This record gives sequence, structure tokens and C-alpha cells, in this order.
Amino acid sequence: MELQQIIKDAADKSISYEQYRAFVEAHTVNGTNSGSEVTEALAEYTKLNNQRMKRLDKTLKILPENQELLNSFDKDVYFLIITESWCGDAAQTMPMMNKVAQTAGVDFKVVLRDENPLLMDQFLTNGGRAIAKLILVDKNTGLPVTTWGPRPTKATQLVADEKAAKGALSPEFKQELQNWYNKDKGKDTENDLINMLREVL
Repeated sequence: MELQQIIKDAADKSISYEQYRAFVEAHTVNGTNSGSEVTEALAEYTKLNNQRMKRLDKTLKILPENQELLNSFDKDVYFLIITESWCGDAAQTMPMMNKVAQTAGVDFKVVLRDENPLLMDQFLTNGGRAIAKLILVDKNTGLPVTTWGPRPTKATQLVADEKAAKGALSPEFKQELQNWYNKDKGKDTENDLINMLREVL
């Protein structure tokens, strides 16, 4: 199947950011999680992520110096996000992705990784199905312009350094990474996305 068709099929069954938030909330209430594997641990991550997103949705603000570029953004593109409820990186970055999309007047479409393997496998990170993945899609051609994810630049570097030093990510490091996100308050994600949009202008 052509990439164009794979993207279209996924986008056709996508949900909005608001619908995704309600979806994660429902999983939290039910003590479950999205994805092909449902476990207590993943349900617990989903609950945590719901709290994180709730907080970030309320507190995140676009930097004044980025406001002008976003307000005048006029390219015919949309954000297609691949995610799952249990993903910690997604919970820390999706609220900012949504703020940027809203400010720029760009449609925001969310699809689930495990329900869209054909799409996910077109956008692997180092051979893995890492999420969240943002695909910037041209509305006219239906093809990807560029992609972003699964983490902002600085977090990507932290993960790479840890893997180089220890070969794997320990639970302690994962907690450190979440602490980094909490301190960063979405700014690294915002800067990455601003740079991405600037490139397509």
C-alpha cells in the first residue's frame, strides 16, 4: 500500500485532542489502558499520564516570541500524532503539541499505535515503534512534510547518553527523565515544533 493511502486511512479514523483526553480519562476511571497489551503497570502509567496532561493543559503557555510566527502560520498542513495512553513521553509532549497546533490554526489528529501498525512502521525511530510521533502532513498531497518525536531534543540527548553509558534505561533514569520534563515545562518541545514549522514556511 502506498504511503499516501496509509496516512489517509489512519487520518480518516483519527480523533481530536479533546476526544483523546476524554479517552485517556475513561481508561483512568476504568483502571485500564489503550494498546494491545493491558496490564496493571500500563494502567497505572495511564492514570499518571492523565494527571500530567490535565496539569499541562491548564498551565502551558506559548512563549511570546513564538506567538507571532504561529499566528501568521498559513501552510496547508495538519498534525497526525501516533500515541498510546500509557506513554510517559507522549503525556509530557502532547499538551504542548496541541497548544502549538491551536495557536497556528493547524488540525490535530490522534491515532493509536497498536491499531495502526502499517502507519507506525513507516515512521520508526532507530528501528523501534517509539511514540509519541508527530507527522506533519501536507493536506494537498497527503504526504509527510517532516516528522518529530518521540522526545524533544534535550530529552533525546539525555536518553542517548544514558543508553551509551549503561546500555538500557533504568526505572531510576525514567523517573529522572520525568523530573526533567516537569522542570522544562514544555519549552524544549515548543522550540522543536517552532523550528519544524519555520522550516516549512
